[in-house]
Amino acid sequence: MEKEQKRAKITFEGIRRALRLYEYAKPYRWQFAIGLVMLLLSSSASLAFPKLLGDLINLGNKGRLLAEIDRMGLMLAAVLILQSLFSYLRVRIFVSVTEKTLASLRQATYSHLVRLPMKFFAERRVGELNSRISSDISQLQDLFTTTLAEFLRQVIVIVGGIVLLWITSWRLTLFMLAIVPAICVLAVVFGKFIRKYSKQVQGQIADSNTIVEETLQGIFNVKAFANERFEIGRYKTKTNEAAKTGVKAGSYQAAFVSFLILGLFGAMVAVIWRGVMLMETNPNEFPIGSLFSFILYTGFIGGSISGLAEIYTRIQRALGASENLLEIHDEPVEDIRLVPSNLVPASISGEISFRGVSFHYPSRKDIPVLKNVSFDVQPGWQVALVGPSGAGKSTIVSLLLRFYDPVSGTVTFDGQDAQSFPLTDLRAQMAVVPQDVFLFGGTIRENIAYGDPSASEEAIAAAARQANAWEFINSFPEGLNTIVGERGVQLSGGQRQRIAIARAVLRNPRILILDEATSALDSESERLVQDALDKLMLGRTSIVIAHRLSTVRRADLILVMDKGSIVEEGTHEELMERAEGLYKGLSELQFTV
Repeated sequence: MEKEQKRAKITFEGIRRALRLYEYAKPYRWQFAIGLVMLLLSSSASLAFPKLLGDLINLGNKGRLLAEIDRMGLMLAAVLILQSLFSYLRVRIFVSVTEKTLASLRQATYSHLVRLPMKFFAERRVGELNSRISSDISQLQDLFTTTLAEFLRQVIVIVGGIVLLWITSWRLTLFMLAIVPAICVLAVVFGKFIRKYSKQVQGQIADSNTIVEETLQGIFNVKAFANERFEIGRYKTKTNEAAKTGVKAGSYQAAFVSFLILGLFGAMVAVIWRGVMLMETNPNEFPIGSLFSFILYTGFIGGSISGLAEIYTRIQRALGASENLLEIHDEPVEDIRLVPSNLVPASISGEISFRGVSFHYPSRKDIPVLKNVSFDVQPGWQVALVGPSGAGKSTIVSLLLRFYDPVSGTVTFDGQDAQSFPLTDLRAQMAVVPQDVFLFGGTIRENIAYGDPSASEEAIAAAARQANAWEFINSFPEGLNTIVGERGVQLSGGQRQRIAIARAVLRNPRILILDEATSALDSESERLVQDALDKLMLGRTSIVIAHRLSTVRRADLILVMDKGSIVEEGTHEELMERAEGLYKGLSELQFTV
């Protein structure tokens, strides 16, 4: 079931926190102030309209000259025109301010989001984070463009309307205030009760939509297991539940409509009856035009009181959305440099050292992942990390990239603590070719150029040739402009790997990190990819997570890991000489299968 949009209680503290977002609107504060003036003027014009209509009726009732009636008609026309003009300017200004403000907020939120550390993303779902930028900011857009203005307009109408009613007839005003607000409050309470059922229906529909989405995404499994009947039954059950709840909600909705007709029109009849009684007793003090104005004002006030409940709910949602956004903005970011610096980044040769490194993930502090790991890597070495799943191989890569920092011990590059390097400078000298390659949904050119967005066409083509990718790229009619599709689905596994290698070639890194890139490929693709990898590793420090031990026999150093510790290290020949060694056992197991 989809989560209901978070609502925050409207408190002084919540409003104070939400006002932190005002900094994004600050550049447009004078424009916003003009919009508030337009709002005040348009609301005042709407309040003047019933009074002028009543005066027009009184003029006709008293048999005044046609010139006076025409003058009053022109005044009404002028008020209508001014109200329309003020309303247009108010909406135009508020929309302009809101769009500029929310563009700045979206940019700031996205900029902050992409600079957050990996531990943040390990604990959050992508859908939730995407919702923060889309639906939560849309809630704020509604607040700034309509909700805030509507709230102020309703308050002006209620307060101004009651003042004008009091001036017209304080007796009838007291009578109206004893009836109409009570009816409106009852309508609001009844409406909230009905909305509960509406949300229940929405939740059940969401559940049924989830079934559709999961079924279509997993249609292969549905058909392979012949479970069409089961899925149809699941969907039928959920939609029948939604229909039953909808029928129940409809019966309450019908009762609500009847209540509104009886309550609001009954209140209006009561006010008119009381007004006619006052006209009979004081005809000069309370003419028919004043009664007409009074009725219109009563309708305005009743509608505004009812509307305040919905506005209150929308403000609650907006405050909840602002809290969600502020939670992200309060998260500490990595030291990522977004603005190009004139300083030459500190270059590293590729020397790596781990000294007594221990580590556990922030969300699993009771489970050690690395235990007192120490090793040294010389520039240009090829180092293989081998061992069973869960031994800590990928964690070492995460520490090299400084996705995380050690709990204890140090990681150094060229003898300097990794934490002394700016993250931007450090990661700029590394490249990763993962086992499960992620490609962006654009063109082949854009995916290769991700290694160096400023690269020329010639450099991109040269990188593709070195990665053994140029031949298959040229086989496509669009060449480098070929769209790869979401996550690269238009390409084969071997083609995706070679695009990733071309990206790394273009990066020209000092340290290359490879998560065995050939384990899931056919023989021909494996040959092409391995040849490209061999060329890429020349002259660079390479850290290879090895699943196939046949690919690391020539490594300068093999680190054998088990349960978070390095249990063996050496070359292939040295490790094979150990009679009871883990590496020898793994190697013999692979080559005898």
